[in-house]
Amino acid sequence: MINQARSILKTVFGYDEFRPLQLEIITNILEKKDALVVMPTGGGKSLCYQIPALIFEGLTIVISPLISLMKDQVEQMTQSGVAAAVLNSSLSTDEYRRNLQLVKQKKAKMLYLAPEALLKNRMLELLSVVDIECLAIDEAHCISQWGHDFRPEYRRLAEARDHFNATVCVALTATATPRVREDIRTSLHMDRGREFMASFNRENLFIQLQPKDNPVNQTIQFIRKFPDQSGIIYCFSRKQVEDLNAVLANEGFSVKPYHAGLLDLDRHRNQEAFIRDDVQIIVATIAFGMGIDKPNVRFVVHFDLPQNIEGYYQEIGRAGRDGLKSHCLLLFSYGDVQKIKYFIDQKNDHEKRVANIHLSSLIRLAESEVCRRIPLLHYFGEDYTIDSCNMCDNCSSEKKELVDITVDAQKFLSCVKRTGETFGNNHLIDVLRGSRAKKVLQFGHHKLSTYGIGDGYSKKQWQQLARQFLHKGLMIQDTESGSLKLSAKGWDVLTGD
Repeated sequence: MINQARSILKTVFGYDEFRPLQLEIITNILEKKDALVVMPTGGGKSLCYQIPALIFEGLTIVISPLISLMKDQVEQMTQSGVAAAVLNSSLSTDEYRRNLQLVKQKKAKMLYLAPEALLKNRMLELLSVVDIECLAIDEAHCISQWGHDFRPEYRRLAEARDHFNATVCVALTATATPRVREDIRTSLHMDRGREFMASFNRENLFIQLQPKDNPVNQTIQFIRKFPDQSGIIYCFSRKQVEDLNAVLANEGFSVKPYHAGLLDLDRHRNQEAFIRDDVQIIVATIAFGMGIDKPNVRFVVHFDLPQNIEGYYQEIGRAGRDGLKSHCLLLFSYGDVQKIKYFIDQKNDHEKRVANIHLSSLIRLAESEVCRRIPLLHYFGEDYTIDSCNMCDNCSSEKKELVDITVDAQKFLSCVKRTGETFGNNHLIDVLRGSRAKKVLQFGHHKLSTYGIGDGYSKKQWQQLARQFLHKGLMIQDTESGSLKLSAKGWDVLTGD
């Protein structure tokens, strides 16, 4: 079977060698053992289930959340001579009927479905007469309520797992924290399955964060360093995409917009022009990029702040897939933080808590003065111990003069301890600054010795300090409630050790 896998890799997909972990994962699936695969964007996740699908006698079902992504993958497989089908609302009646027949007649090797389509009675009826060998769940982080892109319809895949319990299951994602991985495994009953984790460190990406001052000028100055090179600029809103696209076009750049408000035809045309190098730069919302495998993207600019590290990591991961040096610039401003917080406040309590924790992690990355890879990789549960990567702004800049903030740290940590280690940042800062807020008085925290001892700093300054204390491991934040408690290292700082 392994020789067969190598042969398919070459003849169908045109690659001479497997990438790291691919062969191990394929072998595991062929042995009908469940697998959770966490592999960064551009790492070659799709091949891990596509090759077994071509070796298995029966059908492989691929669950994907995006219609455009399904269509792209089915087109790629069909062009490679593989019988793949998709069943979704984007098809014409004739196309739907044709794909249905492919499945019924057991000619299809792969069937792409949206999660909500799989559990419909008509679909289960269709699949009951087919031998299903593998259930592949792409973008599996959507299962977890702790993920950055939770989708309730994905949660129901646990029922599908029960329904197809004799089928091998592979869950794949590019971005999953340890908590999200645990959630995926539990939901899909993968107790005995293996977990495969590729390194999140993309060594060829230069990571830079810059204070957002005059963003249009900053962007123009930056992209002028890459004449005739491919790049992506991510913006928060459709309007920002249109405005920036117009400015750049006026400056003579080869540029096209991409966002959900464009007609499907225009969006597809712009994307194709970018992939073929007919257009150098695409200005886009986060709607752009899923399934785009363009190797020569030399830069990614975040004109606006992303909402979380997962999104940021996935978007910079579209640069440098050919292994050559590529530059990732994020323009950071606290104004953008407030904009994101406004949208977070519209969510329900659980979603709000999760989104605020994600945002705090991103701000910690932005404010970090150590190698950018340390907080970035640590977020995904990977240790990075190299002192200097020489591929981020912090490692390649001159060392800044350090300021001793031990006393400030002791004030904050003392407040954490005296309030019982059950409160979050904002409440603790209110206590330190001597606020008469209702919650402070209600808990009697105006009577504590730490009440008002931090009134020399503004709320924003304390928030920045608190993120540094978290980043340096002096405190641990509860992922559910957001409350802070001291770590062993924090206790040493508090007691002067």
